Amino acid sequence: MELEINRLDHYGVVAGVIKDLKLVEQIDSLLGVHDLSEISHGEAIAGMILNGLGFTDRPLSLTPQFFENKPLEVLFRPGVQAEHFNRFKLGRTLDVAHAYGCEALFGSLAASVCQQEQVDCSFGCEDTTSFSVTGENLPDQDTQAVTITHGYSKDHRPDLKQVVLEMMTSQDGGIPLLMKCWDGNSNDNTIFQHRSKKLVEAWNDMEAPRYLIMDSKGYSKENAIHLNSLNFITRIPETNKPAKTSIQNALNHDIWESWDEQRKYTCLEIEHYEIQQRWIVVFSEAAFNRSEKTVEKASIKEKTQIDKALYHLQAQRFETETEARASLEKLHKKWKYHQVKAVEIKEHKKYLSKGRPGKSTPFEIKYQIEFKAEKDLEQIKQIVRERACFIIGSNIPKSELSDVEVLQAYQKQDHVEKGFGFLKSSLCFASAFFLEKPSRIEGLIMVMTLSLLVYTIAQRRLRKALEKLNETIPNQIKQPSKRPTMRWIFQILEGINHVVIRENQQVKVMLEGVSELRRKILTLLGDSVAKIYQVVSRFQNNCLKC
Repeated sequence: MELEINRLDHYGVVAGVIKDLKLVEQIDSLLGVHDLSEISHGEAIAGMILNGLGFTDRPLSLTPQFFENKPLEVLFRPGVQAEHFNRFKLGRTLDVAHAYGCEALFGSLAASVCQQEQVDCSFGCEDTTSFSVTGENLPDQDTQAVTITHGYSKDHRPDLKQVVLEMMTSQDGGIPLLMKCWDGNSNDNTIFQHRSKKLVEAWNDMEAPRYLIMDSKGYSKENAIHLNSLNFITRIPETNKPAKTSIQNALNHDIWESWDEQRKYTCLEIEHYEIQQRWIVVFSEAAFNRSEKTVEKASIKEKTQIDKALYHLQAQRFETETEARASLEKLHKKWKYHQVKAVEIKEHKKYLSKGRPGKSTPFEIKYQIEFKAEKDLEQIKQIVRERACFIIGSNIPKSELSDVEVLQAYQKQDHVEKGFGFLKSSLCFASAFFLEKPSRIEGLIMVMTLSLLVYTIAQRRLRKALEKLNETIPNQIKQPSKRPTMRWIFQILEGINHVVIRENQQVKVMLEGVSELRRKILTLLGDSVAKIYQVVSRFQNNCLKC
């Protein structure tokens, strides 16, 4: 008897979702298939996705090692072997993907997936992040490749070169809708202007309304011409002078509507950058409490600086009283949290000759200024209240989206931030780039975003199934949850083995370690997943079997 045991764990979920979405077939149809290749480009990319979602922190060069103890005939097809995923094959696949166009390739796949899974793409959340790279990258012969260079680092590593990733996600499940790599020194203003222009062209002919949600970097005078043609929701920069005035007016009028227990809002109609829009000023109790602590620390720091300046100023002697007061005024202009109190000007005689002065000894008058500083309580109160406010701006009519709906839509901007957090996880295979060609780095980032696509689709499937069936999964502290993360589900599925028993020309295949909880989860993730784990699916064609 011959016994073969391979680890299946959660890899069958990833492979099953890839099969359901037909990613391999779509990639092969776009990139082409070479007759002499052991595996196609689609299978190579699927292998990289499995590696990336394996959470083992393996670079691409060790992908064959990753697949050594996996049942490849189940995850892919019969005949696929671990050595087929060598670095030469994966590198050539990244080259082909870059030559086709990473943005175009990902866009085609994401559009197909969203249509198949019936993802609501009405709201698109856009943002950027940077990926730091180490080592020396070779110059790329492809002039279309991104430039790996120094720039503003969102990783707080200005010493490292980087590449910038732009991504847009849906609010329905956080599914990535588009991605694009930019040079390491690209700024958000340029990126948002480019994307806004492209979206105007892409969304013009769509029947259903589409809404762009972005952070404050996208709201600029240069980008106004594009924003005016889009339905946008964005945070208004507090550095914007009209924004500061709007917050002050809202606080002075003190007319608010309740959003929830912690927040209230008021809406102002305004024309800015020649765009008719509404600015919703939001006051947050949580932000107010944080602001009180922040301002208190800042006032203590400012008082220390004032005391130091006071020591030096009082040691000076001025020619006139006016000059002394002007020096104090110059110092006072820098204060935010304190005001001057008890100013006193003292006269000092300075004799113009040496020795003991007599009654007729000539002299001149010098002036010394003394003062005290105390907290400006009214000013501090105003600053704290202003810092507890922020503004959400939109040009969408109230008849289309109410104020609360606009606020809720902006609140879900964190979907794209969560996506960036996933891509930058230390467990993700691309957390460190072991590639030298910028074009391959760009291709690998596209594969990373595809990994996020597969991950979020699986998570969305499970959550929707649990919600529809009114069932739950125990979370990490054994409490019932209808919204488990896929990362936690992957951990639950650890310990499932694919066992093959060969005896007297007979082959028996079985799975070991499928508990009731694991079986329940696997039945909700689609037909291909159920087939891999030998369970009966309750999820078919985006509908639950009831």
